[in-house]
Amino acid sequence: MTFDRLFRNEQPIIAKRGVHLDLKGVPPTADRFVELLSVFAAARYNVVLIEWEDSFPWAVDERFRSETAYTPDDILHFRETARDLGLEFIPLVQCLGHMETPLSVPGYEQLREIPDDSSALNPLAAGAGDLIQKLADVVLNLKPDGRHFHLGGDEARTMGKPPATKAYIDEHGKGALYLQHIEPILDSLNARGVRPILWHDMMINWDSDALKSLAGKCDLLTWGYSGHPDTTNHHFNTKYIKRFRDHRIALWGGTAYKGADGHNVDLPNIRQRGENAQAWADIARRFGYVGVIATAWSRYSTNSVQCEPIDAALDSLINIGVIMHDGRPPDGGIDACISALEELGERDRFEACKSAMKHLAEVRRRGWQEIQSLREQIVLCGTDARRCSSRRKSRGLERLGHTLKESEVIAEEVRRGFAKLVEPIWIEEYLNTRLTPLRDELSALSSEADT
Repeated sequence: MTFDRLFRNEQPIIAKRGVHLDLKGVPPTADRFVELLSVFAAARYNVVLIEWEDSFPWAVDERFRSETAYTPDDILHFRETARDLGLEFIPLVQCLGHMETPLSVPGYEQLREIPDDSSALNPLAAGAGDLIQKLADVVLNLKPDGRHFHLGGDEARTMGKPPATKAYIDEHGKGALYLQHIEPILDSLNARGVRPILWHDMMINWDSDALKSLAGKCDLLTWGYSGHPDTTNHHFNTKYIKRFRDHRIALWGGTAYKGADGHNVDLPNIRQRGENAQAWADIARRFGYVGVIATAWSRYSTNSVQCEPIDAALDSLINIGVIMHDGRPPDGGIDACISALEELGERDRFEACKSAMKHLAEVRRRGWQEIQSLREQIVLCGTDARRCSSRRKSRGLERLGHTLKESEVIAEEVRRGFAKLVEPIWIEEYLNTRLTPLRDELSALSSEADT
C-alpha cells in the first residue's frame, strides 16, 4: 500500500489540513523532527502547528528553555524543510492560560492571576502584554514569512477569580477583560501581515459587542475531542459555532490524532479519534471552515505527566489525514495506514514503538490491578481476622513482584524503540512516572503485609 492509494478524492474536502506538535512533552530529536515533516506531507497535511513551549531557544529568558531545547539553526532547518514540502508553519505561543513555562520561573510571579498558581497570566498585570509580545516577536523573528500565528488563549480557568479581575468582569464583561489584554497583540500581528488564531472556548459566553471586536482581528479555532458538535453538551456544541459564524468570525476546527484519551495513557483510541475527526470534517464543510487541525497533546498541561509519544501514534496520524482529505477513513482502515508507512521506511520503527507502548500499558494495567487486590485483602484482614490469609497476601506480593520484573524488560524495549527518536531524558521521565509508583506500592504493601 502506498500513500497515494490511501486517498480517493482528487481534491481535498478541507483546504487547510493541519497537524499539531506539542513540544512540551516527549519532543522529537532535531533529526526526527525533520523526518516527521516528510511523514506529515505524505499524509497530505499542508499545515504544521508548532506549540514550542520550553523546546524553543528562548532569548527573552533562557530559563524558559528545557534541557533539550532546539537551537536557532534547528528552527531554521525545520522551517526550510517544511517550506520545501509545501507545509505552512504556524507557531503557537500561549497568551493567557497554560502559562507555566514562563510563570514558574522566579521573577515572574507578579504576572500570575493567583499568586500560588502559575497556570494563568493576570490580564490586568503590568507587563503581562509586554511579555507575550516579546515571546511572539522572538518566534516571528526566526520565521518572518509566516501567514498565521496561534496565540493559544484557552482554558484560563482562574480568570475572574481574584477581586481585581472579578470586578473588571462585573463592570465590563468577560470579553472586555480578555480583549484589553490581547487586542494590542492582535493589532501588532495584523500590522505585520500575520493573521492571529485563538482557541475558542473562552469566548462562548461573550456578549455580541466583544465578538464583533474580535471578528476583524483574528480567527477562532473551535476544538473538542469527544463526539460530534451537533450532539455534545460541551463547549464545542454547534450552537456556539453558529453564533461565531453569525458574527462573521473565520473558523478552524480542532480534532486530535493523539493525546485526547486520558492525561496518562500510552496509545490513542483509534476509533474515537477517527469518529471525532469525521465529525469535524462534517462541521468544516457545513460552516465553511478555513481548515482543521489534528492536535497531538503530549502533556495536558506543562506540569502534567507526558503521554502518547508521536512515534507510537503514526497510524492514527495518517488515518486522520485521510479523513480530513476525503471525509472518510481509507479503504483497508488502520491496517492500510500502517502498510503505507513502508513507503517511507517508517513501518518497522513505528511497529516497534507501538508494540513497546502496548506492552507498557498492559503491564501498568496489570500492576495496578494487583495492587488494588492486595490493598483490599489487607483491609479485609484488618477488619475480619477470620478472613486473614498470609498465603493469599504472599502470593499477591509475589505476582506483583513478577509484574515489576517484567516491567523492567518492557522499559528496555521502550528505550530501544525510541532511541534516536526522543532524547533519553524524556524517555526516562516517561518510564519513571509510569513504573516508579508501582515499585513504591510494592515496597509499601510488603511492609503492611508484615504487620
